[in-house]
Amino acid sequence: MKALALTGLKKLEFMEVPQPQIKNDTDVLLKIAAVGICGSDIHYYEDGKVGTQVVIYPYRIGHECSAIVQQVGKAVKNVKVGDKIVVEPAVSCHKCDQCKMGRENTCRKLQFLGTPGQGDGCLCEYLVMPEEACLVINDKLTLIQAALCEPFTIGLYSAKQGQGAYSEKIAILGSGPIGLSCMTAAKLLGAKKIYMTDKINERLAVAKKHGADWTGNPDESDIVKQISELEPLGIDVVYECAGQQSTIDEGIKLLRPGGKIVLVGIPRDNRIAVSIDQTRRKEITIVNIRRQNRSTEDAIKLLIDKKANIDFMVTHKFTFKDAIKAFEIAAGYKDGVIKAMIEF
Repeated sequence: MKALALTGLKKLEFMEVPQPQIKNDTDVLLKIAAVGICGSDIHYYEDGKVGTQVVIYPYRIGHECSAIVQQVGKAVKNVKVGDKIVVEPAVSCHKCDQCKMGRENTCRKLQFLGTPGQGDGCLCEYLVMPEEACLVINDKLTLIQAALCEPFTIGLYSAKQGQGAYSEKIAILGSGPIGLSCMTAAKLLGAKKIYMTDKINERLAVAKKHGADWTGNPDESDIVKQISELEPLGIDVVYECAGQQSTIDEGIKLLRPGGKIVLVGIPRDNRIAVSIDQTRRKEITIVNIRRQNRSTEDAIKLLIDKKANIDFMVTHKFTFKDAIKAFEIAAGYKDGVIKAMIEF
């Protein structure tokens, strides 16, 4: 089968590799239908690593995908040939201390698609996953929508972690796919006033059209001053979705005493800093997001029930043969790209 693999920094090549085979009775053979390019994929593409997870070339990335079932193991009960599915990229052991605590997202033996040391990604024609990772949607969602479930699930989990008794006024710093997913989810969970920022004006226009009450570009104006003038008592919750030191600093300044900053974005640097004076005096809660936990089914149901719409995030579609171009555009933030999808 054909697969797209990283062979160096900013280097992708198509390769012929063996088609995966069912080995376990609970395995499912999938034909990949659509793949979304994620920010972490761009980190691997440009930097060759995300933190301590370092690529050994050649390596196949990609984890946001939908697929069609081609074959099932003899113990598979809830999935059949021909089913259209959302692929859950995280497979937990269900036995370790973290899993028993209900924290499958920090499982000691977690296997995640497209993560060095854990498993190859889904930028290929076929993939084998365990039945538990195959969530049937058939014709209730399109295959593009099914692939979008993964980033939306991150936004939904982040919003769940950020919401509380006082979380009506929020700021989302970074208006890419994850920031827009946080916006959509937070609105569903009760956010009444949403402030959003980004350095790309096309993204701000999309955010304003689909749910943000106020948008601002930190390269063009002092967004902390402007938001603080509108909210002199401060913001309840800040979702940092850019993975930048500057947005972390802005978030801390924007928060009211007792507020919460939710760190969703993945910084390129291995260390970040916070003003201990501000965080201590205001007793700020800092929440880290590790992918998502027990939210995929909720995200799928919200989309099927049409309570949430995330179609607007898709700005570019490419065929698999044009996937290298897709990465060049997504990594360079070219042509107003928000979410680039690869269709097989």
